[in-house]
Amino acid sequence: MSYIRTSIAALAAAAFATTALAADDLTGSLPDELKALYENAAQGLMPSAYDDFTPPAKPWKWCHSESYQGNPWRVSVTEEMHRLVDGLIASGDVTSFEISDSNGDVSQQINQIRAFIESGCSIITGIPGSSTGVNDAIKAAYDAGIPFITASAYVTSPYAINVDSNFWRWGNEMMAAIADKLDGKGNVLMVEGIAGAPIVPMQRDGAETVLAKYPDLKVARSVNGNWTANVTKTVVLQTLATNPAPLNAVWTTGSESRVVAESFAEAGRPAPLITGSITGDALGYWKENPDKYRFEGNAVLPGWTAQTLFRVGLRMLEGQKPKLNVLLIPIPTVKGDNLASWYEPCMTPDSVSVFPVPPTDPMPVDMMGAYFKNPASIGFDYAAVPGACDPQ
Repeated sequence: MSYIRTSIAALAAAAFATTALAADDLTGSLPDELKALYENAAQGLMPSAYDDFTPPAKPWKWCHSESYQGNPWRVSVTEEMHRLVDGLIASGDVTSFEISDSNGDVSQQINQIRAFIESGCSIITGIPGSSTGVNDAIKAAYDAGIPFITASAYVTSPYAINVDSNFWRWGNEMMAAIADKLDGKGNVLMVEGIAGAPIVPMQRDGAETVLAKYPDLKVARSVNGNWTANVTKTVVLQTLATNPAPLNAVWTTGSESRVVAESFAEAGRPAPLITGSITGDALGYWKENPDKYRFEGNAVLPGWTAQTLFRVGLRMLEGQKPKLNVLLIPIPTVKGDNLASWYEPCMTPDSVSVFPVPPTDPMPVDMMGAYFKNPASIGFDYAAVPGACDPQ
């Protein structure tokens, strides 16, 4: 299958070689609600390299490249992708869904992507383990006429479509919430994700912008919890054991707020204000221990992450043409005084694989359609998404 690069693709490559074009120059055709998502975004914005992509005929072969499956969030992304693509298999539009997992090894992920190319995948979706390390493999996929679409892990290659969120903004808003609740003073423990993952420095930079405005809001320590419960609990307990001074808040970037709260309770320390992404086990812990769990954060959830990745991929396979290389998705906000609206009866402190489902689609159909030059319905119905407590 051949693929002829267009002038837009050449422009994307040129932008990558020098500097990304100004966001205002590229987002001019977007509605205001989408333009706002690009303010202070750390991702390099370019024209889409798939402006004139001609998809292969049905049935398609869908391939998914994972870089890490060591936590429930990542596993849930893969499971939701499987559910969605299985629907296409049932309809006869897709022949198979193949998955690889490099377990944090970028070289292994490169080899797996190249194997996908050799096997004749129609599309490759995935969460890359490096923002630059897999770029050559992405270019090889592009040369073979195979779109490469990322989620939750922006890559700098001009030959990828990144379905992402403004993680600078998220990190900024979480630290701003801490500053607001603590009146601009106190000690903060920062628990970051996997060192080297593309979104980690974005989140940190957003937080530091707030810290620069509040000299009395100090970072007591910064550790990596790897977005994994047992690692997070270990580093938080170690911090509590070696830092007798009060810790008023914990700025986290993952889904481990329950184990953070448990660690403080086990250490006999006052409950801190915790940020991060809300989860079923955290809501279950809150329900049983309302005095030990204080939360202000967001819903960076695996379900809608997989759904938006899938929807962009399917639109491209259906011949729709994305305007940009980075399609930003809004992140729902979760307020501490509104946790009851997210809680469901199946959620307990042990529900580590249960994630809430936002009551409304974070990316409504018309909003997503604005990212494409020739938008059309693909039949996706958010109302049909299973609830957090529904049988899967």
